[in-house]
Amino acid sequence: MPVQLLPASAAAFAPRASSVNVVLGSKVEPWLTQTLKRINRVKRPLNSVPQHQRCLTETLSSPNAIWTLASLMLPKLPEADMPQDHPENLFSYQLIHVEAYIVHVDMVLRSEVAFKLTADSIDALVEYHKEIHCVDAKANTYDWPEKEQQCKKLHDDFVQAINKFVFRTHVSILEGLEEEGAGELLFGKSDEVKHSLLNLMKPLLPPPPRVVDVVRPPPLLPNSPVNNMWSQPAPMHAVDAWRVLPSSPSVTSTDSSHTPPVWANMGMTDVQMPSPTPAYCQPHSTAGFFFSMAPVTAPIPALPLPSMLAPSQCGVGVGMGGFGGFGWDRYQEYAAII
Repeated sequence: MPVQLLPASAAAFAPRASSVNVVLGSKVEPWLTQTLKRINRVKRPLNSVPQHQRCLTETLSSPNAIWTLASLMLPKLPEADMPQDHPENLFSYQLIHVEAYIVHVDMVLRSEVAFKLTADSIDALVEYHKEIHCVDAKANTYDWPEKEQQCKKLHDDFVQAINKFVFRTHVSILEGLEEEGAGELLFGKSDEVKHSLLNLMKPLLPPPPRVVDVVRPPPLLPNSPVNNMWSQPAPMHAVDAWRVLPSSPSVTSTDSSHTPPVWANMGMTDVQMPSPTPAYCQPHSTAGFFFSMAPVTAPIPALPLPSMLAPSQCGVGVGMGGFGGFGWDRYQEYAAII
């Protein structure tokens, strides 16, 4: 990339030079010759490159050779002081014409023209930035200890940037050259200038939030009492097997050392006889109606088996669990019934 060469007059806070730096090539473009002939009232010879260079330099070095780069519509008052009425609000804006002069013309390396803002345009933009932009920026951000210093720095940076601002564009822009070296930008270049100037007006950024160190509790060890409180299940009271009521009548209890039989004091007359059932049926067990059997301490006499009973008496339910409450004094009576 060719080196960007600019004269000393393009530096920040540098005054306007008495002469513009113009560099032409070995051949002059026809459009430049026609433009110079159009703007000069006095006919001047333009038959060589030095004649074109001298004519263009004198024209652009004129005190009246001021170009209008763009026009900015900016508010006159801060946002908090703007009137709410719409007609009055229309008169609360100002039109700032951004003017500049040419400091450099290069038709050899980069084929560009460099513009620098006039002192009046710089002062107008600096005043707007201080009185309007900074005030709105402070009002739209929260307070922090260094807010005033940060706002002052924001304005100082803008002053530096606007004084360093140089707009570069193609040399074909010189086709809009008018008498005494004045002119306006063509081909929509004004929008580029407006966009560049507005980008110089930076927002006021508050400092980022401070990172707070979160104090985390130490990890719980496996043997920690707090960890065991949550990791180990709560102790449950042991339940004896003989205290659980079976859910099915066919399940019998194996422990008979605590609860006496339900039928211990019940005679045969107290037993409710069921209705006749079919010829063959499974004898019902009475184990589901009590928890356990009492231990048998006396010898048990022989009793008739269920198969020896009459079919109509199959559902009586005289099973293994009724030995303790049969009533031995009525055994002969029961044998006579059979």
